[in-house]
Amino acid sequence: EMESKVSEGGLNVTLTIRLLMHGKEVGSIIGKKGETVKKMREESGARINISEGNCPERIVTITGPTDAIFKAFAMIAYKFEEDITNSMSNSTATSKPPVTLRLVVPASQCGSLIGKGGSKIKEIRESTGAQVQVAGDMLPNSTERAVTISGTPDAIIQCVKQICVVMLESPPKGATIPYRPKPASTPVIFAGGQAYTIQGQYAIPHPDQLTKLHQLAMQQTPFTPLGQTTPAFPAFAVLTVVGKQWSSTVLPLQAITIFPCICPGLDASPPASTHELTIPNDLIGCIIGRQGTKINEIRQMSGAQIKIANATEGSSERQITITGTPANISLAQYLINARLTSEVTGMGAL
Repeated sequence: EMESKVSEGGLNVTLTIRLLMHGKEVGSIIGKKGETVKKMREESGARINISEGNCPERIVTITGPTDAIFKAFAMIAYKFEEDITNSMSNSTATSKPPVTLRLVVPASQCGSLIGKGGSKIKEIRESTGAQVQVAGDMLPNSTERAVTISGTPDAIIQCVKQICVVMLESPPKGATIPYRPKPASTPVIFAGGQAYTIQGQYAIPHPDQLTKLHQLAMQQTPFTPLGQTTPAFPAFAVLTVVGKQWSSTVLPLQAITIFPCICPGLDASPPASTHELTIPNDLIGCIIGRQGTKINEIRQMSGAQIKIANATEGSSERQITITGTPANISLAQYLINARLTSEVTGMGAL
């Protein structure tokens, strides 16, 4: 009975629904010069806010009476279906992938959404035809979980209506710590006395206030490559924002070759190649890091693909294969060596 009231807009309850989207999805929702989101706001009557920040993920918050929320969801679902259709016109795929949306729901409401023995979520799946999955773990530094809905736009709209009913019937218990996506760490490159930030394939000149940080970083001892007793190259610095802290890494001058295609005005990408390294088994852990955090960081910073071979019986070494442009490989090698050096010299994590 409550569901029919909600779907007819009879309750006129104001709700807030949060969605987790990747950058590309957010771009699709915003549209050229913000035209798409403006149209969605006007036609649905819902407030649609998109979180700020240079993050791989963004939060889209939809607030308004239930009928306005359903209209906004319908517009988003149909927009995503349109994007899928357009992308398929240039591909050889024959089966059309479903539209997928990720809701962010307080963990205290997820039990009601799943129901006793999974009965509620099963009922929602069967009555709407949408796939619904509730993540087992909470999103980092929050008390919220991701609820993934996929299917046709119509199935998704029906599914959202039913989820809204559950959320209205079972309000969150206690305080909710909302999930806030972490900003992507942006390296700041110093070359020729000028600071640059990386944006895509280009180095964009950065404001002057970083000069002091540059000078501080330059006072550090330059990194010595493994097996050498003195630094082989003069140093320049890469500073990476980690949360609100600056962590600085001093790179040898050879690492300037990391950036052959990010100088303003240049757009040529060197061809990809492959390089192999062997690392002692007892040091592989410091490169991988807890739950792969360090190796993922190295992949992200270098832009290279890095594969670590499984341990082979009787061998005391593991093979690492690095694939990418010579620049990517050069940076990946440096970062791996830096990890090893910090482990060997007991300097701790970089």
